[in-house]
Amino acid sequence: MWRVIAAHWKYLITWLIPLLFLPLPLAVPGKEAQCAYIIILMALLWCTEALPLAVTAFLPVVLFPLMGIMESSKVCMEYLKDTNMLFIGGLLVAIAVEHWNLHKRIALRVLLMVGVRPALLMMGFMGVTAFLSMWISNTATTAMMVPIAHAVLQQLHKTELERVATEQVAVKNGTVNGGFELQEATRLPAYEDVVTVEKENEPISHHQLEQKHQTFSKGLSLAVCYSASIGGIATLTGTTPNLVLKGQMDDLFHENGNVINFASWFSFAFPVMVLLLVLSWLWLFLIFLGFDFRKNFGCSATESDKRKSKEAYEVIRSEHRALGPMKFSEITILVLFILLVLLWFTREPGFMTGWADLAFDVGGKSYITDATVVIFIALLLFLIPSEVPSCCSRGRTRKEGGPKQIQVPPPLLDWQTVNRKMPWNIVILLGGGFALAKGSEASGLSRWLGSKLTPLQNIPQAAICFLLCLLVAVFTECTSNVATTTLFLPIMASMAQAICLNPLYVMLPCTLSSSLAFMLPVATPPNAIVFSYGQLQVIDMVKAGSVLNLLGVLTITLAINTWAFPLFDLDHFPAWANSTSSAHC
Repeated sequence: MWRVIAAHWKYLITWLIPLLFLPLPLAVPGKEAQCAYIIILMALLWCTEALPLAVTAFLPVVLFPLMGIMESSKVCMEYLKDTNMLFIGGLLVAIAVEHWNLHKRIALRVLLMVGVRPALLMMGFMGVTAFLSMWISNTATTAMMVPIAHAVLQQLHKTELERVATEQVAVKNGTVNGGFELQEATRLPAYEDVVTVEKENEPISHHQLEQKHQTFSKGLSLAVCYSASIGGIATLTGTTPNLVLKGQMDDLFHENGNVINFASWFSFAFPVMVLLLVLSWLWLFLIFLGFDFRKNFGCSATESDKRKSKEAYEVIRSEHRALGPMKFSEITILVLFILLVLLWFTREPGFMTGWADLAFDVGGKSYITDATVVIFIALLLFLIPSEVPSCCSRGRTRKEGGPKQIQVPPPLLDWQTVNRKMPWNIVILLGGGFALAKGSEASGLSRWLGSKLTPLQNIPQAAICFLLCLLVAVFTECTSNVATTTLFLPIMASMAQAICLNPLYVMLPCTLSSSLAFMLPVATPPNAIVFSYGQLQVIDMVKAGSVLNLLGVLTITLAINTWAFPLFDLDHFPAWANSTSSAHC
């Protein structure tokens, strides 16, 4: 019987959770309790994933109107806001980059520049993965980089095995008599140092080689998946929690003056990403490569080591050659991508008047947002052909016995490709989160929570920030980072208003902390991808990830208490955060 119950656990949870918490809205009158019931219900369903995340995100469309919290038309408007369009546009550009393999060309080119010495190879893979993850999904980045990493490692291992086999054959045939040389050395006390050297140079066993290869493979696999998660925090469109923050800010604080945009986010988060990436590399380097810095950096490489590195380097070179010369489609997408980044940075840079204010100012306000820019670039992808249209006969073919047929090149992006690769479930999940935040505000739950959190005013701000970041980092190991930020950010905004703290002081670091999912294979898709290759055990990920989680929280706490202060004016309570709960501020 228990096996039957366990097999149907999802059905049990989806029916039991609503019934167990039903006394809350029945016993406690008021919209606050009703909204709290919906939030608890959605939080537990998101954590257990008894229903698909996107399906749970639809609950506000049904429950908010039924409980009289919000009108259905207002709830539905939350599901396709400006932030959702920014997310969709960013994904369209990323899909085009993936479709024409531009990301693979960039990755291989950088790896050719870095080389294959163990420490630099790990650094190269981490740097490339983090950079690509800033612009395309961390799942796609990991899925592309892990096979390349394993191909290089296999070549290094194969060369090492061949070298050892050659040495063993030479000893067996009498070409090299290591035992005689060792005996000769042991007879002379004056040459004890030589004995030590000879012992160190003894041929390494096959088992030791396998163990060494396995350890380096684990380190490089973790380096790829961790850097994919770290890289996403650097840009506003890099990972979904960043966009959740942008949407929540616009929902909860309508007059925030667009304080979170691409340029301001990048100025804050990019240094965090670089610092955390360096710390991650150092940590993984120490636990998987050890303290032999000269060998790991290739400073004391022997001839066999150089030959091994050269053959592994050829693997990367052959992959790069297989791509051929850059095609018109790749060049066009690269130009559009660079144009997109430049337009984002210069739209509202903060230290000068941006092009949006200069050219599209209407009554002292610009109607252009980051979403406008990215959708414009995405539309161009559907309008520009992937090849230079040919007017010559070589662009035509003749059917047998029929008229000439003109070959029309496809556009840089077509809807079939978009439909196949677009994660529509995340778009719905984003919308559900925005609807939840709006419902909390409309029901008065946010104000009620804020009033209950006023005792936190006596705790130092830095301590509040550190503890909240740690809480979010632990919570995101068990549930989706989107769900984590969706649930926590409205509560944190209310708390900040209640204790007269700039809401960004807690919302920014907690958003970054939701990407620190390093300990479990199920925490993020990149972790699951590298775990599926079968070389890692859960304990390997827990050992490496637990320290990285702590390093990440400390790095984020440092960032919010240093360079974030002048960027976002965090030492003042902003006028846009004023509400009835913060009237005394």
